[in-house]
Amino acid sequence: MPPELAKRGGVWFASRQVQIHLGVEDDFRPAKKAHPALVCRDYVGLLDALRAAGFSAEEDDAIPGVRRCYISDPFQNRIELISS
Repeated sequence: MPPELAKRGGVWFASRQVQIHLGVEDDFRPAKKAHPALVCRDYVGLLDALRAAGFSAEEDDAIPGVRRCYISDPFQNRIELISS
């Protein structure tokens, strides 16, 4: 995390080429419906790694031909993962 942003709080997640910064609010409420979606090159590998780390993934087959799931970050915000 850049030092000048560390003072503001929040958390940074990084994995090779992707970095995501989550800011914080005093009256924080997890986003249960609104969410970001991330396209994943190695969707199956990522799911395996997440499950091995204790995360659960709720797979969704609502879009024919698209493999995707929902996970929750450590703060219980919803994140969608989509296979590329």
